[in-house]
Amino acid sequence: MNLIDRKNNLIDGVNDLEVLDTIKNFPVFMGCVDQNIGDDLCVDMTWSISKSVGMIQLKKLIPLNVLYESNHDSGLIGGIWMKHHQKFAKFIQKQMPNSVLEIGGAHGILSRECQIENHLDWTILEPNPSPVEGVKATFIEGFFDDKFTFDGQIDTVIHSHVFEHVYYPSEFISHISNFLEEGQKLIFSLPNMEEMLKRKYTNCINFEHTVFITEPYVEYLLSKYGFRKVAKEYFKDDHSIFYAYVKDSNVEIIELPNGLYEHNKKLYIDYIDYHKRLIQDLNEKIDKVMNCQPIYLFGAHVFAQCLIGFGLDTSRIVCLLDNDANKKGKRLYGTSMMVESPKILSNIKDPIVILKAGVYNDEVRDDILRNINPGVLFF
Repeated sequence: MNLIDRKNNLIDGVNDLEVLDTIKNFPVFMGCVDQNIGDDLCVDMTWSISKSVGMIQLKKLIPLNVLYESNHDSGLIGGIWMKHHQKFAKFIQKQMPNSVLEIGGAHGILSRECQIENHLDWTILEPNPSPVEGVKATFIEGFFDDKFTFDGQIDTVIHSHVFEHVYYPSEFISHISNFLEEGQKLIFSLPNMEEMLKRKYTNCINFEHTVFITEPYVEYLLSKYGFRKVAKEYFKDDHSIFYAYVKDSNVEIIELPNGLYEHNKKLYIDYIDYHKRLIQDLNEKIDKVMNCQPIYLFGAHVFAQCLIGFGLDTSRIVCLLDNDANKKGKRLYGTSMMVESPKILSNIKDPIVILKAGVYNDEVRDDILRNINPGVLFF
């Protein structure tokens, strides 16, 4: 596999990157698989930062055909994600689009939610379409780039949790700007990465989220390519930010603030130091647990991969737990660990569950304690 070497910072293209850290042999896919563990690919994950504009970015990238060979159903399972789609749909409806091109719509839930009250012409461009029941959108298989053309009528481009996946965000916004006409709209949701890294969430930056694309960078890039902001809304304190823009060639560029290098570098170093201390604490707790008391790890996704990558002792862990029924009986890529439903805890006395799933922690913990086993102890 030939990795893509990203040598320049992604904001102004200057070659001024400083290496921050490397996590050795990290799995390139976040999902669960049936394949032999010998077929898994693991690559060093090296993070760098621009000394001039403070952008944190992954140095070497996985080819897209390898990274997105299949879908891991992000955004499909859980009450928080459903609330996100519903809230974002209402945000979109306030902008009154008529004909939509959604980039990276995957399962199509957002289109379904937007079409409950009003009919919209909706087309989804997605490399791995997996529409759920009730989706009426038209799917096109592929990626959005400067070669993409569309014969139909479009007045709005929408994407949800796509921007952070884009390898070259400046070019991505430039392509959208060239695709849209003056007065047409761009509406998107992206994770609140500033807050996520501040809170030490392990799903913030990884082989898929290769750019620490926080609010200053978003608003600079959108203004740079002729988009004027018309609305902005937060979904929860630590989940997503909704933006609505209109193409306006007369907009003034919003400059980046000073101090982003120092600010972002500290955020990253604090993130790494925190996880080193966390893993040491978890391993000490695991070591003290009696052999008769079973231990489980929740989150058959990047949550578990990160903890394992930072050095979590998995020798006492029975299996992974995950609410996605499609993962049951499969193996988490890059590990030897198999996946079961949390329902297996129902008849187990005093089980221990290691839980570090970011914004989803409370949802997962409450569900297990209320509906499965009130005697679970969480690490």
